[in-house]
Amino acid sequence: MSVFSKLKQFKDMRDQGKKLQGALAGESVTVSNSGVGLTMDGNMHITGLVIEDQLLAVEKKEKLQNAIKDAHADALKKIQRIMAGKMQEMGGFNFPGMKQ
Repeated sequence: MSVFSKLKQFKDMRDQGKKLQGALAGESVTVSNSGVGLTMDGNMHITGLVIEDQLLAVEKKEKLQNAIKDAHADALKKIQRIMAGKMQEMGGFNFPGMKQ
């Protein structure tokens, strides 16, 4: 395989990645878990966090920490499912050396 065909493959991969990123930009999920609400966008950035007042007491610190971790994990799973769906809609990604 020539250097030019490899460069074309890399450019195609980059273009596919940008297309997916654009498709995910408008996606968002919100989850609630044990008094914590978390919103995450399609690029996996937390865009909102709501914590119920009763969790702000010092004696509830560990519960709050666990609720935030759980809400984050739930949001990640949902966004990953959306990402997989978008990738399928786009015909999958054809990266050299990766199995589909």
